[in-house]
Amino acid sequence: MLNMPLRDPLLDSTGIGKPFTEPTNTVRSPEDAITLWQWMSVSWMAPLIRLGYQRQLQNEDVWFLAYEFQHSRLHTLFRELTGTVFVRLLKANGFDLILTTALGVLEMLLELAEPVLLKQLLGALTSKQPNIRTAIVYAGITLFARLVKTQLGVFSLWFSRRNYERSRGEMITMIHEKTLRRKAFTFPSSQEVTQEQTETEQPEPPSEGISTSTTLTDDDTSNHDDDDDADSNSSSKPSKFQKLRSLVYRGYTKPNAKPPAPTLPTPQPQDPPTASPASTGKILNLLRNDAYEVAQRFWEAPNLTTKPLNFLLSLVLLWRILGPASLSGILVLLAGMAVNVFLMRLLLRVERVRREVTDTKLQRTSQFVEAIRHLRWYDWQGAWLDTIMESRRAELGKRVQSNVVMKGIATVNSLAAYLFPVAGFWAYTAIAGRELTVDVAFPALDLFSMLQNSLRELPDLVTVLLNARVAMARIEGFMREPEKEDFLEGDDEVEVGPPGDLEIVVTDASFSWPGSAKSVLRDVSVVCKPGLTVVCGKVGVGKTALLQAILGELDQHTGERAVPREMVGYCAQTPWLESMSIRQNILFSAVYDKPRFEQVIDACCLRDDLDKFRCKDLTLIGENGVGLSGGQRARVALARAIYSQARILLLDDPIAALDHHTATAILQNLFADKNSPLTAGRLVIFVTHRVDIVTPYAYQVIEIANGGRVETFDRKELENNEEELEHLAKFASAAVPPEDQDNAAAAVDEDEPIPDKFIEDEHRVHGGVLASVYWQYVKAGRLRWWLTMFGFFVLFRVFRIGYFWFLKEWGEGYRDTPGDVHGVHHVGFGGGAEEDLQHVVASQSIFQGRATSEEQSWLDLGRYLPPPSTDVRPWILWFLILSLVQVLTQALSDVALVVIIYKAGKNLFERAMQRVANATFRFYDVTPVGRLMNRLTSDIGTIDGQIASQLMSVAWYSLGWLSSMAVISTATPSFLVISIIMTAVFVFVFDRFLPASQSLRRLETVSLSPLMSNFGTLVEGLTTVRAFRAEPHFQNRIIASTDAFQKMDHIYWSLQAWLQYRFDLLSALSTFALTLTAILSGLSSGTVGFVLASASSFVQSTHSLCRRYGEMQMQFVSVERVIELLGLDQEPHGTVIPPASWPAYGDDIVFDKVTLRYAPSLDPVLTNVSFTIPGGANVAVTGRTGSGKSTLALSLLGTLHPDADPDTGGGSIRIGAVDLATVDKHALRRNITFVAQDPVLFPGTLRDNLDPLNERDESERADVLHRVLGGGGGPAGSSSSASSSSFSLDSRVDGGGKNLSQGQRQLVGLGRAMLRRSPVVVLDEATASIDADTAGYIQRLLREELRYSTVITIAHKAEAVEDADFEVVLDRGMVVRAGPRGTRLMQGVTGVM
Repeated sequence: MLNMPLRDPLLDSTGIGKPFTEPTNTVRSPEDAITLWQWMSVSWMAPLIRLGYQRQLQNEDVWFLAYEFQHSRLHTLFRELTGTVFVRLLKANGFDLILTTALGVLEMLLELAEPVLLKQLLGALTSKQPNIRTAIVYAGITLFARLVKTQLGVFSLWFSRRNYERSRGEMITMIHEKTLRRKAFTFPSSQEVTQEQTETEQPEPPSEGISTSTTLTDDDTSNHDDDDDADSNSSSKPSKFQKLRSLVYRGYTKPNAKPPAPTLPTPQPQDPPTASPASTGKILNLLRNDAYEVAQRFWEAPNLTTKPLNFLLSLVLLWRILGPASLSGILVLLAGMAVNVFLMRLLLRVERVRREVTDTKLQRTSQFVEAIRHLRWYDWQGAWLDTIMESRRAELGKRVQSNVVMKGIATVNSLAAYLFPVAGFWAYTAIAGRELTVDVAFPALDLFSMLQNSLRELPDLVTVLLNARVAMARIEGFMREPEKEDFLEGDDEVEVGPPGDLEIVVTDASFSWPGSAKSVLRDVSVVCKPGLTVVCGKVGVGKTALLQAILGELDQHTGERAVPREMVGYCAQTPWLESMSIRQNILFSAVYDKPRFEQVIDACCLRDDLDKFRCKDLTLIGENGVGLSGGQRARVALARAIYSQARILLLDDPIAALDHHTATAILQNLFADKNSPLTAGRLVIFVTHRVDIVTPYAYQVIEIANGGRVETFDRKELENNEEELEHLAKFASAAVPPEDQDNAAAAVDEDEPIPDKFIEDEHRVHGGVLASVYWQYVKAGRLRWWLTMFGFFVLFRVFRIGYFWFLKEWGEGYRDTPGDVHGVHHVGFGGGAEEDLQHVVASQSIFQGRATSEEQSWLDLGRYLPPPSTDVRPWILWFLILSLVQVLTQALSDVALVVIIYKAGKNLFERAMQRVANATFRFYDVTPVGRLMNRLTSDIGTIDGQIASQLMSVAWYSLGWLSSMAVISTATPSFLVISIIMTAVFVFVFDRFLPASQSLRRLETVSLSPLMSNFGTLVEGLTTVRAFRAEPHFQNRIIASTDAFQKMDHIYWSLQAWLQYRFDLLSALSTFALTLTAILSGLSSGTVGFVLASASSFVQSTHSLCRRYGEMQMQFVSVERVIELLGLDQEPHGTVIPPASWPAYGDDIVFDKVTLRYAPSLDPVLTNVSFTIPGGANVAVTGRTGSGKSTLALSLLGTLHPDADPDTGGGSIRIGAVDLATVDKHALRRNITFVAQDPVLFPGTLRDNLDPLNERDESERADVLHRVLGGGGGPAGSSSSASSSSFSLDSRVDGGGKNLSQGQRQLVGLGRAMLRRSPVVVLDEATASIDADTAGYIQRLLREELRYSTVITIAHKAEAVEDADFEVVLDRGMVVRAGPRGTRLMQGVTGVM
């Protein structure tokens, strides 16, 4: 029967691992094909254990999940269930809950049977005629009960783990699916929201969830309308084509012309929604912590029945011993429970607040990690670290409050447990007048100990249930968040069947960002048909909002929207790419069609770029395309949309990051041929500021005006003026002269790529956790607090032994001499106090001789107290004092433990964040954000948990094992050899288990990183994913990641079951062997009782020590991973402190034989570059993609240091006389401003973003805001009308600036540069997403504000560098030209004029 297979042998077994064969991840776990005996003994784990003992396990060595645990099946079944999340979990896992509860009850009954059987065994030995045979029979029955309990333990663990793993996987996949479906909130959601709570996410990179200025503040309503009316009354209204011509012509006026500043859309405050949407940090917290909290309760579900039942049965047995006197003790228990009710309510409130604070810390940490490069460019990382540490202190403060309340609950329980026997014995002796003899006291005390354990566990049970209730409520709340309307209408999949008419019709519709009542677009009426539609307008008027409205991402308040329900090829303004190859990003889960793919590569001008890569289109590009330049990222994202089979293409300014000739080439490739296989018959909506080069291909142009209203120029109007449009297009193209094309100076693109193979595999330590890791943790918790805790702990042990000795003396005080029965009854009920009772018996045996030789030993308490038969009150009083002292010392040791957890958590997190914040920039290139977040969230969360308690438990059980050995060797030396042999067997089994368990635990922590990364990737690109209808692909991917993570967890716990079975089996056999030896050796009954107590304590200590040590090793893997961060290579801070006046505004910038590379092992990006930039010059840096432009710019921030040239002494970059390689980096970055194309904004206000360090006064900040963001309509004297409501310094900004358009974010970045007024300013495509009119105004503003600064500009727009008086032309890492520029750039423009 035991060899019968658990699976029908006739079923196909393909893909299932065979038992006892080499493990591999290409097959499922052998659990699907094992016999009953292999399952009962967990022997199917043997091959993996053997392999883990020989070498470090890899992912390829671990079987895939068994069929019943695979999440594709579980998710499909779970989503079909109805009801709340909790009800669905019960429906899905109800059978396992019932089964594990039944197994738990059986285990408990067998556990309670052990002390009863032991009492019968000792009774047989202590009778007037000792019955050895009966004693052996009871020993055999005890062995059988333990063997059954051992087997039940294996079954219970397997089914409990299935319950846990299934419920956790179901919640993870459910939360992920909800994230795919819910509305993309992007703004602060409550009037009273604190800064931390407003860090809501827009699941797209900064430009995608773009709100316009109307999302930052209120939409402009009557004021603009009034102004428009006034204008129409005072002058004739321009024709529609005059408006179009002005759009095309903007930005190409004479350089000395000074038109008024443009009027940006005027914002006003929003009405926030009533419910607060979950931030990215909160969703990650739901996945990582709350889902675990709920699933853990499903694992521990049997405790809900077994622990209360154990408590009640213990009370019944106690009543049988003490009778009605036990009622007084029960009253004490009830009083303790009443007090704990209030403490538990307090704990519930504290836990809710703590979880919110943890959400805030996670959100801030996530934003810090994502924006670390930008923060360090500005030397702002210190200020951000302070905000994170503030959140961390708040989190730890709440955790301390929570721990203190939990320890308070435990102390009340402990006090009640210790007062229970005091009250019971007082009623038994003082009131009932009965004698408390040893045969009554010790069995009763055993039961008191069992009750004490139950009381200690019951509040923990209630506590974890309360925590689970909080977690469940948070998950339920998230699942109730509103979903995107398309999903509510059942639009889950791409429609199959013949396509309908290709037309987008929006009629009299108004839209707002999700949850806001204020419209971003009003009364929109648009009809788009196959062909090219151009959308244009000023910065922040709502161009991207129109695309989002078409995609259904906005709330629609009025009107109608008719969009075909099918896949849409969406290209976001800021490209969203995944950490995979270029080909995989373009295919985006579509089938690889090589001819079409090659056509798309050529059309998007990617051929030359791919030829530069060794792996061509298979080149890995890193997180969010960090291995590509900005222009390359834009073209790959465009290629993804073009390659798709979508009939509708929504392209959000894909040519903003491209130079003129690349942009015109792409447009010609795609739209010049009306029968092009890539665009013919497709409906294309193209948002751009560069209407001059796009309009000739369009059949209509849509202009979005202030106030969110649209105006359409149809094909007829365009055709009537086709000649002038062509002339304007030629005029615009002439802005870049032909000679610049020849010398490659104007073929400007973005940052050169970081070389391939820069993402490193996550490091895993081999072998056991080193002692240095433990010592680091001990030091982090402060040694004096560990000594304090240990001191109180030792005091507790001393008083604990004194407590039992006192009780023994009390019982013996009723008789002249202690009888042999004392020791027998002493262990009568075994229970949880064997270890303590063993010390009493041992002490009694050791001091027996002395007690008989001396009438009055100093240990004889009868010398100091009256006989209890005469006056029992002093005995009760001292018993009470000993009880209270134990409660006090235990409580103080718990307080020390809370302090240790606080100190260690604070210390390690702070040090880790400091090391991450000051690591080399290369570390950020090779380390994915998800991997770093895994260590800073999951591993830190483990450290904040019970890891200190694990260390304390190991010390406690080590002490117990040593004391057991000492007692056995002192009292019964003959058993010492047996004990050593038993210990050796335990250690041998554990030694086989440990290497594989450590490998699996480390693989588990590493496999969690992709789960976090995939989720983070999804949140960032949610709009793109939904537009392409790629939700099933991403859901399948998260299911695969969950499978990969859970398989490590499942196999690890199967390994734990293997160990548990063998340890429990060894414990049962060892105890039986010792019992038989003691019975058959002819020892006295008192000695037999002592030996059994000692043996039980010894086996329990050995067993528990091995398990606790293994658990501690697993827990300390998280400490090990955090401590690895403490060893990160740090950026040299620089030893030279420059003068306060450095750099002066006239200091030259000197590159002397500079060779720059991203890592010593990589090829140089710039080679032997030498030139001098005059101080105060306006510099244009140009060159093709990969020529080294951004590398040159970043070298001025000291992020890269030149290779030293030992022969010539060159290899240096100097500003003035100061070498940037040795200067203090904080001083350098505080005095140089770098403005990136995609500036990072932070949650808070515009004031916080313009001046995060609060270095400028309020008037300066207000002036910059007024001038850059057009508050009030522009500078004084502007003809633009001022609005009564505008951007203010208190206007809210979401994390990443997601409630601002890309152009508005760039304006904020430029505002920072103006506010800092650094002597050196580097602009890297800083106006790429700004319309020409606004860009022209900003350029003039920059020339005025930074007229004394050295301004280095990397740009592809002619107007961005038209004033340059010095140029640096790069090509393939070499300087082609460096010198005064003169009028070369403007020759072509002047000729046309």
